[in-house]
Amino acid sequence: MGRQSYREYFSAPLYHGGSSLTTSTTGTSPSTSTSNDNNNNNTDLIWPFGKLESLDHDDIREAAYEIFFTACRSSPGFGGKNALTFYSAQDHHHGNGHGGSSFSSHGPGSPGSPGGRVSAVVKTTPTSRIKRALGLKMLKRSPSRRMAGSNNSPSGGSTSFMSPFHHGYVASVSRYIGEGFSTLSPSRSPRRPLTSAEIMRQQMRVTEQCDNRLRKTLMRTLVGQMGRRSETIILPLELLRHLKPIEFNDMHEYHFWQRRQLKILEAGLINHPCIPIEKSNSLAIRLREIIRVSDNKPIDTNKNSDIMRTLCNCVVSLSWRSASGTSSDVCHWADGFPLNIHIYTSLLLAIFDIRDETLILDEVDELLELMKKTWSTLGINRPIHNVCLAWVFFQQYVVTNQMEPDLLCAAYSMLVEVAVDAKKPDREASYVKLLTSMLISMQKWAERRLLHYHEYFNKQTIGGIENLLPLALSSLKILGEDVTIMEGEGNKKGDTMLVDSTTDRVDHYIRFSLKNMFAKIIENDNMKKATTGDREEAIEALLQLAKETEELAARERELFSPILKKWHPIPAGVAAVTLHQCYGAVLNQCLAGTSILNGEIVGVLQRAAKLEKVLIQMVVEDSDECEDGGKEIVREMMPYEVDSIIMKLLRQWIDERLKEGRELISRAKETETWNPKSKSEPYAQSAMELMEIAKEMVHDFFEIPIGITDESVLDLAEGLEQLVQEYTTFAASCGSKQSYLPSLPPPTRCCRESSRLSKLWRKAAVCTVGVTGTKKFAQPEGPNPRPSTSRGTQRLYIRLNTLHYLTSHLHSLDKTLSLSPRVSTWNRFNRSRGSTSHSFFEHANTSIRLACDHVSEVAAYRLIFHDSSSVFYESLYVGDVSTSRIHPAIRVLKPNLALLTAVLRNHSQALAMKEVMKASFEAFLMVLLAGGASRVFNRSNHEMIEEDFDSLKRVFCTCGEGLLSEDVVQREAEIVEGVISLMAQTTEQLTEDFSIVACETNGINSVGSGQKLPMPPTTGRWNMSDPNTILRVLCHRNDRAADNFLKKSFQLAKGK
Repeated sequence: MGRQSYREYFSAPLYHGGSSLTTSTTGTSPSTSTSNDNNNNNTDLIWPFGKLESLDHDDIREAAYEIFFTACRSSPGFGGKNALTFYSAQDHHHGNGHGGSSFSSHGPGSPGSPGGRVSAVVKTTPTSRIKRALGLKMLKRSPSRRMAGSNNSPSGGSTSFMSPFHHGYVASVSRYIGEGFSTLSPSRSPRRPLTSAEIMRQQMRVTEQCDNRLRKTLMRTLVGQMGRRSETIILPLELLRHLKPIEFNDMHEYHFWQRRQLKILEAGLINHPCIPIEKSNSLAIRLREIIRVSDNKPIDTNKNSDIMRTLCNCVVSLSWRSASGTSSDVCHWADGFPLNIHIYTSLLLAIFDIRDETLILDEVDELLELMKKTWSTLGINRPIHNVCLAWVFFQQYVVTNQMEPDLLCAAYSMLVEVAVDAKKPDREASYVKLLTSMLISMQKWAERRLLHYHEYFNKQTIGGIENLLPLALSSLKILGEDVTIMEGEGNKKGDTMLVDSTTDRVDHYIRFSLKNMFAKIIENDNMKKATTGDREEAIEALLQLAKETEELAARERELFSPILKKWHPIPAGVAAVTLHQCYGAVLNQCLAGTSILNGEIVGVLQRAAKLEKVLIQMVVEDSDECEDGGKEIVREMMPYEVDSIIMKLLRQWIDERLKEGRELISRAKETETWNPKSKSEPYAQSAMELMEIAKEMVHDFFEIPIGITDESVLDLAEGLEQLVQEYTTFAASCGSKQSYLPSLPPPTRCCRESSRLSKLWRKAAVCTVGVTGTKKFAQPEGPNPRPSTSRGTQRLYIRLNTLHYLTSHLHSLDKTLSLSPRVSTWNRFNRSRGSTSHSFFEHANTSIRLACDHVSEVAAYRLIFHDSSSVFYESLYVGDVSTSRIHPAIRVLKPNLALLTAVLRNHSQALAMKEVMKASFEAFLMVLLAGGASRVFNRSNHEMIEEDFDSLKRVFCTCGEGLLSEDVVQREAEIVEGVISLMAQTTEQLTEDFSIVACETNGINSVGSGQKLPMPPTTGRWNMSDPNTILRVLCHRNDRAADNFLKKSFQLAKGK
């Protein structure tokens, strides 16, 4: 962007504090040219000094020059110590090729006077005290470029001192081109340095015609009163009185000029008076009416015209009034705020070289000294001057594209003076208001850049921060510590604004700028996908965001932190913490609700860990010189805890997968029928699906690209184990053997029926029972009867197969977990389990073993006491032993055992066979001991019974190709054989043994006369040393002695 001139800058209407200073382009009307583009670096500086209605910057500039010239009229070059002399352009034309005019003062030493010396009015090469104080460089131009002579300007004059950047002028200025806007002396004059008056006229772009009219007016006004103070001269009124239309090129120009003078009077006396005026003031009303009349045509300014007399009366009366409304000895016409500030700042802008507006004239000391003469007219004092000069330096730095840092330094230096003024106790409320407005405007502009310094500064312009930051901090300090707004009456003060310390403020700049920059990165279409896109897009965006965040951190550390270090102990540390928080927020937002753990998610987390490491290193390196070693700033960094997040997501992943298994088990509890999937896979479908889930889960677990820990493996194994245990419990929920055992009848005396009729009845009963049983189970006669195993029993076999299926697959999973190269040693596992086993599923295996035992037992008792009851428990030895032997039961038992071995898998057969054996032996014992009154045994029957039991044992020893060894069968048969041995004993021996055992059991040494033995409880745990077992053998003994013993000892009734 090209540099703008202050001429272009001030060609639009003046705006108050709520508007921005704007630029206009060539040919744009000064009254309408505005711009609201606050994004432009040069147009977002807010004008702090209020708004002026209907006055543009050209009006103010020309009025400023007129006031300045009037105030300096007695200074060399402005009229000297002699009366002002007016020289027309025609008197000095001499064919110089332009129609302009020039001026000079013919006092002693005036270059236009014959033989005069120039030492009184000529400037030598300056050594500026102000420039030295403000750190500004000298121009060091050759004298010829600051000399006035006949050959140093082309025709037209105005371009001789124009900056090359001033190619275009607004319409309000272009009307002056060609009017004699020149600094030339007569062609016969020698080359000489310019006077201060000529420099000011050049700087303020005043044409010679305007300058001559001003001189003429002052000469006429001050005739006979050369000692009159400048502040008592109401300059616009004097100009209106003394200048006539004939002195202008045309009536339009005169009308335009007249309107400007009237608008200046309106602004100074009505709109912005120094002393407030009521709206009902008749003088103000009349003056405003006259001004409105002039809008359409020029008013008659002849001294004899009524409107001129009225105008003079109104203006003079309003100018010389006091606060009480009476006349005063002080004239107020241009000292009201903000008119006076607008005029004075317009004057101050003249110190900037029009050839290069980033530079200040070497003559600045004398020019400012001359401007001081306007203070009485404008109501300016030293503190206000310092405020205005600080503003002008700052404003010029802004409008010249911030190309000259010396201007910013000068503004800062002036703020130091302003701070001194602000501490004075006698400051006025109007000054405080002025100062506050200026500081706020400067502060807003500076902070807009400091709060977004990543956007406004780059590697080439990074030095701007070093100059801008002190100014922003200084203005904040003045606002916070020195400026107290006066409120109410008297000395009542409002609250003093508080500001943060320098470190806190710089800390705020760093955090805000980085957060804003990070937000802009997020606003990128690709980055938005990190929070709004699908999973794949979000992953890619997060990886890219981490990369850009790291680059932003590197840029901050390399470019900005070294400069900010002057005001903040750990700027890079603060930047790192801020970026860490920003990225952490996005990361958490993206991961919120995520239960998926795959390579992409792990990649994002690992990239976040790398970024965190870089940022922590920044903090560490930047905190070396801190007293606390950076501990306080580090505490602000809430760790990403990537490992914890990964473990959390891993646990969530495990829980999600386990949830699938639990849902499967829940469905199985509702729908599982325990039918085999096929003959080759005699297992429950639900168990196969469960093991498939477990297998996939273990496989996917080791596919996750993270460091597998013992803890995570244990979590997985425990979850799977709980699933298996839950399913095992479900599979084992098949009732108990007690539901199939017949109830034990109470002990009774044997009913001895010796009559033939009784024997025939028992034989008939046996036949009836046999027929009934045969009908019930529909067992065909023949050598190979069909199995009597029911569907329910076969389903129990499927449960047993399923449990062994779980065992085999758990072993496979255990092996996978144990042998995986990603699993470490077992020490931690053993300590956590408190076990010496190397199995992950020890508890599950134990549960399955117990469940297998339980299901096998239930299946066996169902087979014997339910499916085979008619040929075993209900028929064996009923009536007479010799006619109801065990052979029918064995014929049915063998095909049942064959079916068992056909259905069950190899690992299940031995256990199931053993349980059937135990159930068969239990049934045999119950026939002998608790078979009811239908079973009566003689001592002689024990041989047949022993033979039958041997046959039963032989079935289990020979079935299933050695599933049960003879030793196992024999161990289980010992109890039955012991009971059979009791049946071989005499009644006397049995009664004697019973008495001894019963006494020992009840803790009685012997039974005396009259004492009775206690009835032994029925436990069902038959044993030859059990008193209840011996008692039941006696109960079933077809013997009178036994009958008498039972009747005498226990009064047992006879069985029915």
